[in-house]
Amino acid sequence: MSTPPATTKSAAVPLCVDLDGTLLRTDMLWEGLVRLLRRNPLYAFAMVAWWCRGRACLKQKIACRVEVPVETLPCTESFLKFLRAEHATGRRLVLVTASDAVPARRVADHIGLFSEVLASDGQTNLRGDTKGRKLAERFGKGGFDYAGNSSVDLGTWPYGREVVVVNGSPSLVRRAAAVAKMGPTFDCQPSFVPALLKALRPHQWLKSLIVFVPLLTSHNLFKTAYLEPALWAAVAFALCSSAVYVLNDLLDLDHDRVHPTRRLRPFAAGTLPLPVGLVLVPVLFAAGFGVAAFVSLKVLAVLAAYAVLTLAYSWRLKQVVLLDVFLLASFYIVRLVAGHEATGIPYSAWLLVFAMFIFLSLALVKRFRELQSLRLRNHANAAVRGYVADDLEMVATLGTGSGWLAALVLALYVNSQDVRALYAHPTLLLLACPLLLFWVSRVWLIAHRGAMHDDPVVFAIKDWVSYVVGALMVLVLWLATG
Repeated sequence: MSTPPATTKSAAVPLCVDLDGTLLRTDMLWEGLVRLLRRNPLYAFAMVAWWCRGRACLKQKIACRVEVPVETLPCTESFLKFLRAEHATGRRLVLVTASDAVPARRVADHIGLFSEVLASDGQTNLRGDTKGRKLAERFGKGGFDYAGNSSVDLGTWPYGREVVVVNGSPSLVRRAAAVAKMGPTFDCQPSFVPALLKALRPHQWLKSLIVFVPLLTSHNLFKTAYLEPALWAAVAFALCSSAVYVLNDLLDLDHDRVHPTRRLRPFAAGTLPLPVGLVLVPVLFAAGFGVAAFVSLKVLAVLAAYAVLTLAYSWRLKQVVLLDVFLLASFYIVRLVAGHEATGIPYSAWLLVFAMFIFLSLALVKRFRELQSLRLRNHANAAVRGYVADDLEMVATLGTGSGWLAALVLALYVNSQDVRALYAHPTLLLLACPLLLFWVSRVWLIAHRGAMHDDPVVFAIKDWVSYVVGALMVLVLWLATG
């Protein structure tokens, strides 16, 4: 970043500041669009009609229907610090944006540095050359400096005195230097690929390994005839799960931005543009459905059921107390069903009941952590997803009880007729019960101490004790097999 000190001459020249991608690390049009679609997806059809009447009309129509909470929008902090320093010298700062005037003024009022706001008005889309001519009429050609971030601003910079590049690529800096005198630059452009991978949550693909559980419990894990379709089914669920996580991040922008850790997620932090997410969701879903159809129509039907459940959860059902955690648990069980349907392995009632209890316990861990976070921030009466902080103890009781019931189901399975057809020494399976009880109890003890990650899956990936317990469980299964 290059930030030369302001001189008396530069202080006398107004600094005109772009909003989207420059002052903010996001775009007000897309912020409003995402929230409008969250309210009702059918607004997509209305948006097409508005867009046909011009981008300025589209922006105005969205702005009059959605109020974006400007207090939590991600700013370019280094540039904002520079603006505060310029303002302190008495320099005039003007917010000039292609966004609609209504949200632009709300942002300006919140920041408190701008003496004037120039924005789109429903008729004129104030961007590029149009913006440059407007500023030249207002301040005279060469009578202002302009801060922007994209190639669109190359149409504005020639009308000004000095170029300020914010969040721009090296290529943009070179092109800007060719059309006007270069001023300070703020190279805050985040790396796209790491942000994209973070949004896709590749570590969550491990949940798709549940598809292989029917192969493991039926002793068919290393048979190619079963392994290949299960592998493709796992890929299909991995793709769709990434689509779900991206969608959840888009729908939870406001909630994530006030959360101590989730505010760093790519869409909430502005390190990944919102349009990327809106493209990723349908593309990932389509890819997942295509892979599932390649396996079988039954797997496609199971994946479609998973998609419907997750979409219903993301839009509304996550706010329904208790139903939300049962749905979270069902997302794991649907993967189990996919494993059966992909391979044709007969269902086991024991396995399904065991999965219901253990995954319900893990789902309750997630809610416990959120409620615990409220307690730690002294928000005793606050609510999250329909729960209140006073529900903390009840959620813990339900979660530990569910985890222990999973161990009870495992113990009862050892004494069933089904187990004798698969294991030469079924009694040895009882050794898995204390291992499971230890792991569940430890998870809840760590959660109670406030040391649990927001996602139990991430905790298990990083926890060496979980690997040891898992290895011992596999050893018990091998010994019992004889």
